[in-house]
Amino acid sequence: MKRAFAIGVVVVILIFGFLVTYSVGYFQSQSLSLLEGRNMFRKNGHRPEYHFAVIGQADDTFWQSVKEGCLSAAEEFNVAVEFNVPSFTNLEEQMMYLDIAILSKVDGIVTHVLDEEKFTPLINKAVDSGIPVITVEAEAKNSKRNAYVGTNTFNLGRESGKLVLEAMGEEANIAIILSDYIDGTVNVPQSLRIAGTREALKDKPGMTIRTFASSAGFFSAEEVTRRILIDYPEVDTIICTSARDTISAAQVLVDLNKVGRITIIGYDDAPEILRYIEKGVIYGTVVANPYEIGYESIRSLIEIKKNRMTSDYVDTGARVVTINNIGDYMLTQTENTDEDQGEP
Repeated sequence: MKRAFAIGVVVVILIFGFLVTYSVGYFQSQSLSLLEGRNMFRKNGHRPEYHFAVIGQADDTFWQSVKEGCLSAAEEFNVAVEFNVPSFTNLEEQMMYLDIAILSKVDGIVTHVLDEEKFTPLINKAVDSGIPVITVEAEAKNSKRNAYVGTNTFNLGRESGKLVLEAMGEEANIAIILSDYIDGTVNVPQSLRIAGTREALKDKPGMTIRTFASSAGFFSAEEVTRRILIDYPEVDTIICTSARDTISAAQVLVDLNKVGRITIIGYDDAPEILRYIEKGVIYGTVVANPYEIGYESIRSLIEIKKNRMTSDYVDTGARVVTINNIGDYMLTQTENTDEDQGEP
């Protein structure tokens, strides 16, 4: 009896220790995420009018650009924005961040939706409690969300399919690497992206498509790419759906000396991706304008708070970058950066 009691005490202590450690880590991360906002408002001397929470996806160049857009809008509209982004794809952690934001009674929430079915009750809970919710990059149409900001994922898939046609003609053996896929989740955006790709290739019987999942960690995409090239030697085209996976797949081609034999269609405009395009490792990439997604999501929350309404759907558009237009694209990006920084 005493032994069972002792074991029970040890278990309770271990659980308590884990919770304390996790909580300390969480609140430390929140302190860091809010630090930029606090420093920003110290500079202009204004107390932030609202406090918004942003729940994102695993941290990569895409979400870094979303964050930059959010911070730019936060400074312009005098609001505080905190970011909650798991290190790797983690459905439970994202849902926990969303629930904490609701319990904290923030003034508005911007959230990525990893699983529409599981996120919908929490989104509805927030809206019912008076907290407006903007979904970004991944949609939750059946929820009570106030607006969606992002690129139509069907169009993203269609643009990838068009790049395949441009690069390969009417025949290709295609492998699509689905980023951050979690088995058993209802990932509507991924389904729409595949549907868009199939739509672009529907009149080409010489096209075959297989899908593969990449999840949890930076190196998983490298492992998936290597497995594709070993187990499916007929594959000659790889479509990636995240910046992380695009960079990893490109590196595998370089390592295995398969540049020129495998066509990569990427996603996002991370500097590494643009360099790989210049070197001919990646054929082209589809860009969803993450900075604009971040900026417009905060602007939409401001409209709701000020005017009690905003556009139900804000399409930030999609762009395609290949070797044919990369020079103009990079020049435009430089000019936009100079404008944002106020340079003459």
